[in-house]
Amino acid sequence: MRSIKRINYKKILSLCLQQNGSPFFNAKGVAIGVFSGCFPFFGFQTLLGVFFAKLARGNIFLAAVGTWISNPFTYIPLYYFNYKVGSVLLGGSTIDNAVNQNLDINELWAKGRIFSIKLILGSSIVGLLLAIISGFFIFLIFKIKKKK
Repeated sequence: MRSIKRINYKKILSLCLQQNGSPFFNAKGVAIGVFSGCFPFFGFQTLLGVFFAKLARGNIFLAAVGTWISNPFTYIPLYYFNYKVGSVLLGGSTIDNAVNQNLDINELWAKGRIFSIKLILGSSIVGLLLAIISGFFIFLIFKIKKKK
């Protein structure tokens, strides 16, 4: 039986702080990664983050790390919160209504479409807000680090 290697978070943090480039370049990478990580595209978040960081000329490594905002421990609370934000903006909650009804297949597809729209809208809003916040803090950290 193989043993599972533990992730050395100190090493990852050290690698993150050793990134070259301007504070804006690094902050852009993290912000893009966090934004991409807020979407429920399991398995594709890192690819999206890296792609958009490359496109926007941000730090690719930090974009990949930024997508870790969603992980097996945060999936349910993050996406539930994103869904609720989308529900508030578009009105109503389809989950509660769908559970209490006998739905035929067409109604189920319609509810699924509404659910998806609310989740994606909420993910966009939450992702944008978290990207701005995380980008700002990373910018400050690298700005202070550069002065030293």
